[in-house]
Amino acid sequence: MTRLKLSTAILLLLSANAAFAAPRKPIQVFILAGQSNMEGHGAIAANPEQNEGKGSLEYLVNDKATAEQYRHTVNADGSWVKRDDVWIEYLGRKGKLSVGFGAREHLFGPEFQFGHVVGSHFKEQVLIIKTAWGGKSLAGDFRPPSSGGTVGPFYKQMVEHVQDVLKNIDKHFPDYRGQGFTIAGFGWHQGWNDGLKHDTVAQYEQNLVNLINDLRGEFDAPEMPVVIANSGFGGVDQKIDRRLGIINAQLNVAKREEFKHSVFTVETRPFFRTPEVSPSRQGYHWNHNAETHFLIGDHMGKAMISLIHDN
Repeated sequence: MTRLKLSTAILLLLSANAAFAAPRKPIQVFILAGQSNMEGHGAIAANPEQNEGKGSLEYLVNDKATAEQYRHTVNADGSWVKRDDVWIEYLGRKGKLSVGFGAREHLFGPEFQFGHVVGSHFKEQVLIIKTAWGGKSLAGDFRPPSSGGTVGPFYKQMVEHVQDVLKNIDKHFPDYRGQGFTIAGFGWHQGWNDGLKHDTVAQYEQNLVNLINDLRGEFDAPEMPVVIANSGFGGVDQKIDRRLGIINAQLNVAKREEFKHSVFTVETRPFFRTPEVSPSRQGYHWNHNAETHFLIGDHMGKAMISLIHDN
């Protein structure tokens, strides 16, 4: 072997050994929580009998007006992308990020595009842990310890579930290689039930402040970035004072001086879509509109990245 070839071989061997020995970077963990709209009710398949399939993810992927925006969600053969670099765990359902992690397997929620956004941004592996249950209030079900009174059972369940998943990452995801993790951020989309009564509206802002502070303590992440997607049901024409009270409380939390660089509230009212262009006329659950759920996740993901860079 010539001296040049020998030197090249040694360099290649050293490079390979260095790459093998390099420590893996910790997994970026994002916790998403809330009630039914975080569970996710975005329709995946188009139903031609309901507004010609408008408002479904399938329709958006194939419509010329929106196809480019959604191109990253499908493979060349039309199947839905499954991301190797983003794992998701949702109350026992787990796998690579794709559609089907909504309230039921034929639905999706904000986690879908949120995962695409953060997954494309980070070089590290991403793990999304979603804890969401329909019909739950912050005043009662999710009541944080700092609010006094009885701690909400779903606050406890949320914390316990996240901690259990983190303790057993290797059991949930066989590709885990012991690289550890870091709590990268928390996302919250909730508010319908608290908006049913004036007294729960009045206490919502402080309860949400307490939730943020208590969760930062639970996960030993004092500067944990938090993105809130407000309860924009009804869109910009919403007139019900209770609903507006929740929306304003969620906006006000992010305006607090102590949260100046670590909390952001996404304004979701512009994402509301009417029944005429949606898969249902339900009135809640965003009329099962896929575009709404996609946009909420998209803006939550981009806001999260911005907060992380600010910290």
